[in-house]
Amino acid sequence: MALRPIAFTTVSVLALSFANVAQAQDAAPDTAAAAANSPSDEAAPADAIVVTGVRASVVGALDVRRESIQIVDSVVAEDVGKLPDNNVVEALQRVTGIQVTDRAGGEAATITIRGLTDPLTTLNGRNIFTAAGTAFALQDISANLVKQIDVYKTRSADQIETGLAGQIDVQTRRPLDFDGFAISGLARGIYSELRDKVNPNVALLVSNRWETGIGDIGILVNGSYNRYHYRNENLQAGAMVPFATENPPAGSGFTPLERIFPGDRNQNWTPGLDAGLPTAPGSTLNINGVQVPYYLSRDAVISSDLYGERERPSVNVALQWAPNDRSVYTAEVFYAGFRGETFNSLHFSFVDWWGSIDPNPGSTFELYDGTNIIKSRRVGDVAGFNSGDTATSKTDSFVYALNAKWDVADAGKISADLAYQDSKNKTSFFAIRTDRGPLDIDVDFNAGGGLPAFSFSNPGVLTDPSAWTVGNLFDSGTKTSGSALTFMLDGEYSWDDGFLRRIKAGFRYDDRKADSFVRDQGAGALGVPLTALGEDGIFTNSNFFEGRANVPMSWVLADPRGLDKDAIRTRYRSVEPGLRLSDELTFDQVFGINEINMAAYALADGELSLFGRPLQVQGGVRFVAIDTNYDYFDRRQGFALTQVSTNSSKFLPSFTARYGITDNLRLRFNYGETLRRPAFGDLNPNPVLTGDLSRIGFGTATSGTANLRPTHSKNYDLALEWYFERSSAIYVTAFRREIEGLVVPLTVREFIPDNYLPRNETYTEFFNVTRPVNASDGVLQGVELGLTYYPTYLPGILNGLGFVGSATILDSEQTIPVTDANGNITGETESAFFGVSKFSYNATLAYDNGPIGARLSYIWRKGFLQSNEARAFANPIGFWRAPEKSLDFQLTWNVTEDIGITFDAVNITKAKQQNYYKFEDAGGPEQFNSSTLLLDRTFAIGARFTFD
Repeated sequence: MALRPIAFTTVSVLALSFANVAQAQDAAPDTAAAAANSPSDEAAPADAIVVTGVRASVVGALDVRRESIQIVDSVVAEDVGKLPDNNVVEALQRVTGIQVTDRAGGEAATITIRGLTDPLTTLNGRNIFTAAGTAFALQDISANLVKQIDVYKTRSADQIETGLAGQIDVQTRRPLDFDGFAISGLARGIYSELRDKVNPNVALLVSNRWETGIGDIGILVNGSYNRYHYRNENLQAGAMVPFATENPPAGSGFTPLERIFPGDRNQNWTPGLDAGLPTAPGSTLNINGVQVPYYLSRDAVISSDLYGERERPSVNVALQWAPNDRSVYTAEVFYAGFRGETFNSLHFSFVDWWGSIDPNPGSTFELYDGTNIIKSRRVGDVAGFNSGDTATSKTDSFVYALNAKWDVADAGKISADLAYQDSKNKTSFFAIRTDRGPLDIDVDFNAGGGLPAFSFSNPGVLTDPSAWTVGNLFDSGTKTSGSALTFMLDGEYSWDDGFLRRIKAGFRYDDRKADSFVRDQGAGALGVPLTALGEDGIFTNSNFFEGRANVPMSWVLADPRGLDKDAIRTRYRSVEPGLRLSDELTFDQVFGINEINMAAYALADGELSLFGRPLQVQGGVRFVAIDTNYDYFDRRQGFALTQVSTNSSKFLPSFTARYGITDNLRLRFNYGETLRRPAFGDLNPNPVLTGDLSRIGFGTATSGTANLRPTHSKNYDLALEWYFERSSAIYVTAFRREIEGLVVPLTVREFIPDNYLPRNETYTEFFNVTRPVNASDGVLQGVELGLTYYPTYLPGILNGLGFVGSATILDSEQTIPVTDANGNITGETESAFFGVSKFSYNATLAYDNGPIGARLSYIWRKGFLQSNEARAFANPIGFWRAPEKSLDFQLTWNVTEDIGITFDAVNITKAKQQNYYKFEDAGGPEQFNSSTLLLDRTFAIGARFTFD
């Protein structure tokens, strides 16, 4: 805290010292211009042509890569408000080396850069975050606000050190970017096919600048609003567990097809075996000295029909003042909001043994050939439940910033930046479970394409409210907040000749705070008929999965949206007075954190001649010191306070060389070191407990690790680029990441007596507690290939046709600790990185001719290991995502020079998102299918205008 007044004093002294010599910059430089501050590059060809439309966006991105000393790929807006996607994540999915996943809800939400999931997110160079998190939800930034997005694959000492994956910098527009008055706007209607709704997307930018007696002054206001209704339909087969055969041996104690539970000490079998239980015909389990043959079968089928709505308002306001031609001052405010509400209609049915068995049990199932895995079966009198889950989320994030840039004398530059940001998020979850009586079920766990099929003996029960009773209440919420005060000071000096061309140094101070609160007021079953909730409290969905699977298409359940929640809480409270229920819905604090990050750096650029060609080098080092104080509160033990203080420091060197083999052929090399700091929640040592839901003899729990260390990476990149025409290039990059201290989950069996289990869960005092630990090292390496080609020889209507494409080949390996039943590390095994596709590519056919601009894009990524399943079930723990793809089309018709009509189609082929189980060479999407999510297909039509 003592450093704050020093930071303010430094700004004031610098402002006074350089006010008389301050020069002016007409506008804050964009990335391509800023790259000119790096070692000089060959001049652009004298016959360079001016391009517009889609081609201008592509060529602009190519120019950024060409001019930067780092390896940078970019997305550049064609013009004001013309970034050709709905949000930043979607705009990035065609960038070389980026893989996009999690496409639920009609939008892409998660990206990886070269297989790593933690890119540093910055806005105009400033680190931004959401609430108590360490990253910002990039999909919350409307594409309408964006001028340019830069993806840094390598980084120099003057860039923030976090994010092993790289850095994504989103640049917004400033008023001095324009010559004078400018106004731009757009309005689009986006049709969601799954939800059958048209959704609005509007934006407006107004900017002006004036020449005054005190210099140039400009102001810009840019606002955006979009709302989207969506539907997520997910169909899933349950966990795979052992069952006795139709003829269990005498003395085993099992009846035909009875489920074999692990036992209170896992004496029958151990859930979560690394390779799962054997799947060979005739495999047995040793139970009480008897070799008991078993079958493996799914224990449930689940249908989830989620209806959602989200709103994203965002505003960017910037004021700039250039008092002379040697200085510019910028004040800006950025706001991003999110409002989300979902209602999930969940249908769950067991496919288990409940004592009702066919006289001929061997006729009730079918095995996959050559295995002991049940493909289909009929089961009598199984239980089931539905759940009506409603959830809300609200986020407000603000960034306030002051920036000053001065040119000193002929070759010096100084910049100072002061920013304060504040972000808050609040969520709620309210769900009512409803239960039915037993029904006979007929299931094929994979009837084709990874989709299960199932039906009931009396299907009318599913939509009959009188057949259901009101069960458990789930009532919880969270509040998180974060703030940061950040000051950055940078200075540099340049020379036109000699070896040393530039020196640069700087300092960054960041004071970050984060708080998290939670509430949980769940309760046991109410036990009254569903009809007691009245018509407003009952919902029946329809047309689930659009007939694309042979499963029930509708079911009835409680609908909390139409109920008085306080009245419902009171009814549960009268039945269960001892539970932690409160009319005030009070929140309990989970943690409070204060983290001080101080960094200083120095770098130098040099240039020399090698074989008559320029060799440009940059070397630097960044020193980082982090001091963190944590307060964690244990809800199980009267909110006992645990205080933890940590500090660390590290030098991070970087080096880059760029060699012009010819005027158009360039070689780059980069070495740098980066860090990934743990998420605040991963440091919380207090466990969150879940009871023995599956009758396996113990509960499960998650917890953080207070002494979790930052992950450290050594990064190597080698790139060869050939700019064979003004608008065309081929480039290939080889890279390697050597990562130390990767965080992986470690599960340990613990005895936790007298614990508080919410929601009336099955009581137990033994828990498998999973914590993150720095127990893994890994290597990620690969090759990127990219091509941008706009031929100059095409005749007539074909003139303006071009191609942009890239491919990424990845190979990864990390060590994973192997543990015994008590969680003791007994060795290690090797695994691919989570979320890494070994191969991915994208291809875009682009066209610009006269008033027509169009893009047809295809994106594909190979299947990948998504995670390891929780160690609570038998077979197996590797959870894989099937290959993903998307075919998209965009069309613009420029009615006039200032007005355009747009049409977009996303996911034209109606691709699905599918998961399955696999470990090493065992398992796959046929016998080990898990879930299938329908992805939305959307169509949009709109208009946009720009006058300047």
